[in-house]
Amino acid sequence: MSHALRITVPLLLILYGIASVGGLKVPFRPKDILPALPRQVAWPLLNSFHNAVDLLPLFVGAPGVNNSADWKGACFYKNDAWMEFTTSNGSELGGGVLHIKTSKAHSWTCMDLYVFVTPYRVTWDYYFISRDHTLKIEEWEGAEELEYVKKNGMSIFLMPSGMLGTLLALWDILPLFSNTGWGQSANIAFLKKHMQASFEHRPKPWVSNINQSDIHSGDFLAISKIRGRWGGFETLEKWVTGAYAGHTAVCLRDAEGKLWVGESGHENEKGEDVIAVIPWEEWLDEQQKDVSNPHVALLPLHSDLRAKFNATAAWAYVLDMSGKPYGYHNMIFSWIDTLTDNYPPPLDSHLVHLVSLQLQMTTSIPHHEGFELCCLCHDNME
Repeated sequence: MSHALRITVPLLLILYGIASVGGLKVPFRPKDILPALPRQVAWPLLNSFHNAVDLLPLFVGAPGVNNSADWKGACFYKNDAWMEFTTSNGSELGGGVLHIKTSKAHSWTCMDLYVFVTPYRVTWDYYFISRDHTLKIEEWEGAEELEYVKKNGMSIFLMPSGMLGTLLALWDILPLFSNTGWGQSANIAFLKKHMQASFEHRPKPWVSNINQSDIHSGDFLAISKIRGRWGGFETLEKWVTGAYAGHTAVCLRDAEGKLWVGESGHENEKGEDVIAVIPWEEWLDEQQKDVSNPHVALLPLHSDLRAKFNATAAWAYVLDMSGKPYGYHNMIFSWIDTLTDNYPPPLDSHLVHLVSLQLQMTTSIPHHEGFELCCLCHDNME
């Protein structure tokens, strides 16, 4: 380490300690000026302050007709907001002005970044100066949005890590979707950090030879990917659900004893994700050719449950569901088991509620949902 670095790092730590003393306003804080420092100093410290979860916004309030909001921001420690409904723009529904008053900044160089959400719009802004700010809505999207805001308010979400921290968190998220060794390491590190998951290297051979005669109707397949596009998605899915598998399927035999795999989200010849029943050999070949190296665990039903499993009814049900749309809405929201609790922090019910409304406004809900849940019902396994 150079002489300059030996001086800079302890100085930053001292300044960080001084700035942490309650209520003391300083000209700057280390996190505010780190980007201006040499890369070998800035990046290790920035990475210690921020991680991928910092990309999630924090709900702070929802000002509407009869309610205002106040909160402590990441930069400005006192903030007040209220909504003004306007009718002077010539629109039948009118518009609105969201007023936000910021004050008591903790330093002269910080800023707060916000996202403003209704089920019909998402916008953002940032504030650098202590004063009254306004967010103008020229016209509501329709009577439904106006009524929603009057009743529920416009939701305000703070990006708790500010502009820089949010960009760093995005940089931390991007590797999760890379189909490389770098991406795999990023996914493993994320799951270790946020789920305390443990990973052990398996001795070779990594592919097991499975005798088809040992597989029975109702046996469960748990699939996990930790690299590539779906690997990144599954990592985030595991984090919010607490599960250690990102995809599931079920084994079934037909009347002639042939082995099949039933699963949701299988792409058909039109590029649509549908519920499908696939011959075992074809399904296994797809997994082995998958460039994201899926981890597949075969979990047999407990012998007591196998004796009760109605294979004839299950086969008839799967044939009836085959080719129908995959229930994305069912999959996305099936992990929500309470209205306000049991979310992995900093995720909360306000953010989930707005995301669910956005999805309902922008996509159509299929009539046939639930095959993924059907696969998840096998809880008692050996």
